[in-house]
Amino acid sequence: MTLLIIIVALALIFDYINGFHDAANSIATVVSTKVLTPFQAVVWAAFFNFVAYWIFQDHAVANTISKTVNKEFITLHVILAGLIAAIFWNLLTWWFGIPSSSSHTLIGGFAGAAIAHAFIDQGGNVSWETIVESDTIVKTVLFIFFAPLIGMAISIFITLVTIAQRMWLRLAIIVFATGLTVLMFDRFEANKMDEGMQKFIKLDKYKADFAKAETALQANPNNEKAKEEFATAEKKLNKAKEVYGKLAPVVADFDKIGADSISSYAYEQGFLNEIEISKLKDDARNANNYLVLEALAAENADKKKEFDVAKVETEKYKEPVKLFLKKEIDADSAIRAMNAIYPIDPKFTDKVKGKLEKFDIKKSFSNDIQKSENHVIVWGIVFTSLLFMIIYVYVEKIKTPTAYSISEMFKKLQLFSSAAFSIGHGGNDAQKVMGIIGAALIANGNIQDFGQLPGWVPISCYLAIGLGTMSGGWKIVKTMGTKITKVTPLEGVAAETAGAFTLFFTGQMGIPVSTTHTITGSIIGVGATKRLSAVRWGVTSSLLVAWILTIPVSAVLAGLIYWISTFF
Repeated sequence: MTLLIIIVALALIFDYINGFHDAANSIATVVSTKVLTPFQAVVWAAFFNFVAYWIFQDHAVANTISKTVNKEFITLHVILAGLIAAIFWNLLTWWFGIPSSSSHTLIGGFAGAAIAHAFIDQGGNVSWETIVESDTIVKTVLFIFFAPLIGMAISIFITLVTIAQRMWLRLAIIVFATGLTVLMFDRFEANKMDEGMQKFIKLDKYKADFAKAETALQANPNNEKAKEEFATAEKKLNKAKEVYGKLAPVVADFDKIGADSISSYAYEQGFLNEIEISKLKDDARNANNYLVLEALAAENADKKKEFDVAKVETEKYKEPVKLFLKKEIDADSAIRAMNAIYPIDPKFTDKVKGKLEKFDIKKSFSNDIQKSENHVIVWGIVFTSLLFMIIYVYVEKIKTPTAYSISEMFKKLQLFSSAAFSIGHGGNDAQKVMGIIGAALIANGNIQDFGQLPGWVPISCYLAIGLGTMSGGWKIVKTMGTKITKVTPLEGVAAETAGAFTLFFTGQMGIPVSTTHTITGSIIGVGATKRLSAVRWGVTSSLLVAWILTIPVSAVLAGLIYWISTFF
């Protein structure tokens, strides 16, 4: 428990450092254009970093981070080594004023420590694919390049649309682009709800179990146990597919009927019966310290034997759970029946009873669907477009346009665009630390999966990054705000809006990207619209080298730190 507390404290310290390290991302342009003073800018950015807590309900990025390393290679010592390496690299790059990625140093550190752990523990008998989630690493590496390119493309588009001479054409383009964006985010929402439903009814698990059983049977076609396991896996998979086929069309109507109606329909039709029994069984045994035993089993042979027994026996909790859900027995009787199967520690009896009495499968399913909703983000995008259009009409058609009035208009818009980028930064970067704390809680046996993350974790992460942002990062502000290209209020609005959109876009996809890379690409984009020579390419090439080095350097540092820790 002491080690877990240290890890949580270090994770929040990293989050704080991330805040002042990345403060420049959302305030560099408003400071360099003198829209706000440095102090006003950091307070403004810090506030909107914390506001992100109420906007990003689906912690897709955090979930991705927590799964960077496969579960069997995640230990508290691995996470600790990864955090120390990430903190060191973040402070080093901050000291030299290099806007490197806090996200990538965290991922690199986590993966590097896990690889060191695997090779020290198992030697050369382990492959890369079994240690880390290669899809996560590949996507993260690809978006080192894609995120700034997306930001650059959007900032160029916004700048060109803004300087277009024919205002009505400009408005028509904005309406068209907004419509496409709304459709795209609606598709993100539908896909995430579908993925969430598949996970809830365990379709993804049954697919994996079936594939594993099929492989085992092909290797031993005459093995009776393999045949039996294959038949069981096939039966569960077919049942889940049947439920999915009936639920998918209903979930697709979320916008019309809502999550509660979907959940009630699923419950009344009996689609959640098997899942209800399975989930309540899991809750009951987890309340009896099952997950803690699982965590200890990874490094202790005696605990491994104890866990192997518990894993088999507690599956039999399903029978008393089924009777309890049918209201044929009360909670006390269910606990007595469980005790007869596999003993419940007396100090956890009340906890198990509480799980039984408070369990609500309908509410659980409804919440799982609801968290994928992105209406707040979509309406925010629509509002932004309307705001831009109204200001354009007012300045150019109602009020006589002058160079001064247009400059003032974009200074006011910069407040809005920097706020939007700060929300994107908070929603993206705070989630990365949430993922690390979630991985630590899973490794320590406190929770079973990321969906059970306690409420204090996101609140503390958003608060830490907000406080860190208030501390500022003045060396990086100078690099971002002046060294890449000279930024005007118009270009500041374009860069920040492009950066915000990119962060919302990648956040919906659950891809951990660098806010540093994103805003840098956006600033380069607005500079390039004037002329390519307006961008100081020598500075940007140095930044690119730092970006590419971050993941491997952090991984090597974390690996060395983990190796050193084995001597103590």
